Amino acid sequence: MPGDAVTIVLFVTYSLDRFRRLGDLQDLEASLQKFQAAMELTPKGHPDLPRLVWSLGIGLHDRFQRLGDLQDLEAALQKFHTAVELTPKGHQDLPQLMQDLGIGFRDRFRRLGDLQDLEAALQKFQGAVELAPQGHPDLPVLMGNLGSGFHDRFQRLGDLQDLEAALQKFQGAVESTPKGHRDLPRLMQDLGIGFKDRFRRLGDLQDLEASLQKFQAAMELTPKGHPDLPRRMWSLGIGFRDRFRQLGDLQDLEAALQEFQGAVELAPQGHPDLPGLMQHLGTGFHDRFQRLGDLQDLEAALQRFQRAVELTPKGHRDLPRLMQDLGIGFRDRFRRLGDLQDLEAALQEFQAAMELTPKGHPDLTPLMWSLGIGAVELTPKGHQDLTRLMQDLGIGLHDRFQRLGDLQDLEAALQKFQGAVELTPKGHPDLPQLMQHLGTGLHDRFQRLGDLQDLEAALQKFEEAVELSPKGHPNLPQLMRSLGEGFNERFQRLGDLQDLEASLQEFHAAMELTPKGHRDLPLLMHDLGIGFRDRFRRLGDLQDLEAALQKFQGAVELSPEEHPDRPRFLQNLADTYRDRYLRLKHPQDLNNLFSGLPSQNTIMPHTLYQLTWKPSNCCPTSSGLVIPYQLNIGHATSTAFRICVTLPELHSAVEFIEQGIATIFQQTLQLQSDVDQLLPDQRASFRRLSDALRSESSTDPLKIMGIVNQRNTLLAKIRQQSGLEYFLLPKPCTVLQHASQGGPVIILNSHDKGCDGMIVLNPSAEPVHLALPGVTVDLLKSHRTKLTKLIGYRHMRGESTSTRLFGQRKGYIFKRREESFADMLSWLWTLVVAPVYQVLQLHGIDGGRVWWLPTGAFAGLPLHACPPTDQFIHSYTATLGSLLEAYAKKASGTESKLGVVGVTYTGARGLNRLEGVEREIVTILSIAKGASVECLQGEKATPDAVKKQLQDCSWVHFACHGKQDLVEPTKSHLLLYGGILELQTILQMPVSNREFAFLAACQTAMGDSELVNESFHLGGGFIAAGFRAAVGTLWSMEDQDGPLVAEIMYSHLFRNGKWPEVLETAEALHLAVKELKKRGVPYERWVPFIHMGI
Repeated sequence: MPGDAVTIVLFVTYSLDRFRRLGDLQDLEASLQKFQAAMELTPKGHPDLPRLVWSLGIGLHDRFQRLGDLQDLEAALQKFHTAVELTPKGHQDLPQLMQDLGIGFRDRFRRLGDLQDLEAALQKFQGAVELAPQGHPDLPVLMGNLGSGFHDRFQRLGDLQDLEAALQKFQGAVESTPKGHRDLPRLMQDLGIGFKDRFRRLGDLQDLEASLQKFQAAMELTPKGHPDLPRRMWSLGIGFRDRFRQLGDLQDLEAALQEFQGAVELAPQGHPDLPGLMQHLGTGFHDRFQRLGDLQDLEAALQRFQRAVELTPKGHRDLPRLMQDLGIGFRDRFRRLGDLQDLEAALQEFQAAMELTPKGHPDLTPLMWSLGIGAVELTPKGHQDLTRLMQDLGIGLHDRFQRLGDLQDLEAALQKFQGAVELTPKGHPDLPQLMQHLGTGLHDRFQRLGDLQDLEAALQKFEEAVELSPKGHPNLPQLMRSLGEGFNERFQRLGDLQDLEASLQEFHAAMELTPKGHRDLPLLMHDLGIGFRDRFRRLGDLQDLEAALQKFQGAVELSPEEHPDRPRFLQNLADTYRDRYLRLKHPQDLNNLFSGLPSQNTIMPHTLYQLTWKPSNCCPTSSGLVIPYQLNIGHATSTAFRICVTLPELHSAVEFIEQGIATIFQQTLQLQSDVDQLLPDQRASFRRLSDALRSESSTDPLKIMGIVNQRNTLLAKIRQQSGLEYFLLPKPCTVLQHASQGGPVIILNSHDKGCDGMIVLNPSAEPVHLALPGVTVDLLKSHRTKLTKLIGYRHMRGESTSTRLFGQRKGYIFKRREESFADMLSWLWTLVVAPVYQVLQLHGIDGGRVWWLPTGAFAGLPLHACPPTDQFIHSYTATLGSLLEAYAKKASGTESKLGVVGVTYTGARGLNRLEGVEREIVTILSIAKGASVECLQGEKATPDAVKKQLQDCSWVHFACHGKQDLVEPTKSHLLLYGGILELQTILQMPVSNREFAFLAACQTAMGDSELVNESFHLGGGFIAAGFRAAVGTLWSMEDQDGPLVAEIMYSHLFRNGKWPEVLETAEALHLAVKELKKRGVPYERWVPFIHMGI
C-alpha cells in the first residue's frame, strides 16, 4: 500500500472507532472521505485493496444505521460484494468479509422485507462460520449474526426450528466471547431477544426471566454515551413490558416506561431507531391507559405513535405497523370519547397501512381485518400468526355484531374463535383468553336466540379459561367476571339459587384480585352489586340490599364522568334506591333515587340512544331498525317518568318521556326533517349530505364517515343561529310545550307501580300531572288483548269481520261483540278519559281539539272513541317534537297537488277484490274537480309510479290493500299493482312539500304495544316521512265505508272552492265518523278511523 494510503488508513481507523464509541457524525464523515481517498491511491491488484473497499463499505453501513438513507446501504452492499470478490479463497479476512456482506443483505431485508435478501444473508453467515477455524477471535460474532438470520426468518415465517437454531447460535456466541469484549453486550441482547420470542411463542416464564436477565446484563456492559445504549434500554423496556403483560405488576410497566423514555432521550435526532423507540414508548403509555383508564396516557401514546410515523421514511418496512398502532390509538380514543373524527382517522391509518403492505406479508392480514376485509384465508396453515389472526378477526366480527347486530357476524366470529382454540396447543399462555372469547360469543348467541345449550357451552368455556389461568395472572379477574356473568344469566333463566351464589362468589373473587386503580374495578363492583340485588329480590334480606347499594355507589364514585358505563351504574343505583324505598318507605331514598338517575341532559338522547341501539341489546331487523330486548327502553322511560311525577319534577317528566320515545326512531326522523327554515346555502348543503347519507350503499367506511362528519360540522354551524339552537336535537320542556298551540296534549304513561297522565295545556301553562289510580298495566294489556280478539286484526280491507267471525249482524254473537266494545270503551272513559276531561274543564277547556300521546300499555287503545265523542276533536301524535315540526313547516310556494291511488285487485293470491275503491276514487275526483289531481288507478298504480307521485304531490290518498308487519315495522307496506311499497322505502325518499296522507287501507295505524309507543305503523310512518297530518285505521275498514268517509271528508275540505288547509283534516274526519255513527254502523266500523299529526 502506498505510504500516503497507510497514513490515511491509520487516521481513518481512529476516526471510525471514535465515532462508534461517541457517536459523533463528523468523525464518520471524515472517515468516509479518507477511505475514499485511500482507495483511489491504491492501484488495482494491490493486496490491501479488498480491505480498503471493505472499510469504505463499513463506513457507509454505519452511516446508513445512523441516518437510515437506503442509498448508503446499497453502496455498502456494493463495496462488501466487491471486497469478497477481490479476496482470494483461504484468505484470513474472508469470513469477516462474507459476514459483513450478509449483514448488508440482512439489513436490506429488514428495511424492504424481500425474503430473497434474508436467504442471501443466511447463506453468507453460514459460509462465514464454516470458513472460520475453531478459536478464531471473530467466531462468536459470526455465530451471533448467523443466529440473527435464523431469528429474522422465524419472525417472518414462524418456524419454531428457526428460533431454536437462533437461540443455539446466540448461546454459543455468548459462551465463547471473553469478558470485556466489545461485542459481548450486543450478543447478550440478541440472546435476550431469542428468549423473549420463545416466551411469546410457548409461554414459559423461565424464558421471560432469562430474557430480562440478558437485557439487564447487556445494558450494564454498555458504557454511558455508547451509541448502542438506546437500543439496549429499548430491549430491557420490552422485557419489563412483557412481564407486566404476563403478571400484571404495575411496577414492571413503570420500569418499561422509564427505559423507553430514556432510550428516546438518548437517541439523537435522525437516528434510524428513533421511530421504533417512539413506538414502544407509545405502547407503554397505551398499556397504562388500558390498565388505569387515564385519558392522558392515551393522549401521550397517540402523540408518540404520530411522531413515530412522521419520523419513518417512505418505503420503510415498519411503516405499516407504525401506522396500524396509530390507528389503534385513534380507535381507542373513539371508543372512549365517541368522536367520529377519531374513528375516521383510525380507518385512514388502517387503509394506508394495508396499501403499503406487500401481498403475502404476515402483517397484511391484521391490517385487512382492521378494515373488515377477510384476512385469515391469506395466511398459510401452520403460520405462527394464524391463531392470532383468527382471534383478531373473530374479535372484529364480534365487535361488528355488537355494533350492527347482524347474526351472521356473530356466527362467523364463533367460527374464528373455535378455530383459534383448536389451533392452540395445550399449555399455551393464550389459551385461556381464546376460551373466554369463544365463551363470550356463545353467551351473546344465547342472549340473542335464547338457546340454553349456548349458555351451557359458554359456562364450560369460561370455567376452562379460569382453570387454565395461573394464579396471579392479570387476566384472571376478567375471566372470573365472565364466569360470574354466565352463572348469573343461568340463574335469571332457571332460577336456581346455587347459580346466584356461584356468580356472587366469582364476582367477589374477581374484585378481590383486582388492584386499586385498575380501570375494570368499577365494572366488577357493579357486577357484584347486581348479584347482591338479585339475591335481595329473591330472599328479601336487607343486608344484601345494603351491600348492593354500597357496590353500586362505589362503581359510580370510581368511574369518571365520561366513562361509557357510568349511565348504567347510575341507573342500577337508582333502581336499588327504589327497591329500598318500596321496602322501607324512607323519603330520603326518593331523593337519592332521583339524584342517582342519569341526568336527562347528559344521557338522553345521546347515551341512551347508543345504549338502546347497541345491537347486543337489540333484535335487529333487515331494515336496519332495532327493537330493544335487553335494555327495555320502555321500562326505563316509564320508570323515569314515574319518579319525576312523584317528586314532583314535571318538566323533567315531559323531557324524559319525549326523549325516550324519540330515541327509537330519532335517526330516521333526522334524515327526514324539513330544512326550509335554513339559509339557502345551508339548506342545499344539508339536503345534499342527508341524501348522500340516506342513499349511500358503499361498504367503504371512510366514505361513510366522511359524509357523517361533514353533516355534523354543518349541524354545529346551524345550531349557532338564533332560533335553531335545537335543530335536530332534543328540546327542553319549555320548547316542547309549544306542541300544544292547537290544543292540549295528553301524555299517558304506564308503569308496573302505577299509571299517570301528563296534560300539556298550552305553551305558557305548567304541565298538569294526573294520577290514574284505577288503571294498571295488567288491566291495560287485558283490554288490548280483548280488542285484538274482537277485531281479528289480521284480515284485509273488504273482509267483513261481522260476517267472517261472528255470523249475521243481528245474531247473538254480534250482540255480544257490541256489548264487549261498549264495556271496553266505558272502562276507558271512566278511568282514563273522563278524569282528563275533568282537568281540562277545570282549566276552562270544554271543547276544540285534543291530542293523545299514549305510551306503553296505553298504545293501541281507542281513547278517541270513548263517549261523549262529540265534545272534542281527537288526534294522536307520536311525540311532541313531531307536532312542533309540523307546525313549523312553511308553504313551499309551489302548487299543491292531490295524488289519488286506487287498486281494486292486485292479482295476488289470498286478496279479495275491493269493490268500493272505484266508487271512492270517482267520489274524490268529482269533489276535487278543478283542483290539481293526479290519479293512478288499476294497472297504472305500480310501485314506481306511486313513488314518483309521492315526490310530486303534497296530498295523497291511498285506496288499496295494506299490510302491517309487527315484527319489522318498516316492512309494513301498501299492496299496489305488480308489487308493494314498503314504509322503509317511503322513509328513505327525499322530503318534498308533504302535507296530508289518507290511508284507506287496512291496519295503517296498528303498531306494536311492546314498543314505547306505536310510532312505526304505516300512518305514523307517513308522519315520520314528513307529512304534517295523516288519517289511518287501527284495523281493517269495511270496503263499503271508504266512499262515504272520503265523500264527507273531501266535501268539507273543498267546501270553499279553495285548496284545503291541513289543519282542517282532523275536523273533516270527525264529521265523517260522526256520520257513520249516525247511520248506526257497529263499533268495529267507525272506531278504527284515527287522525295523526296537526
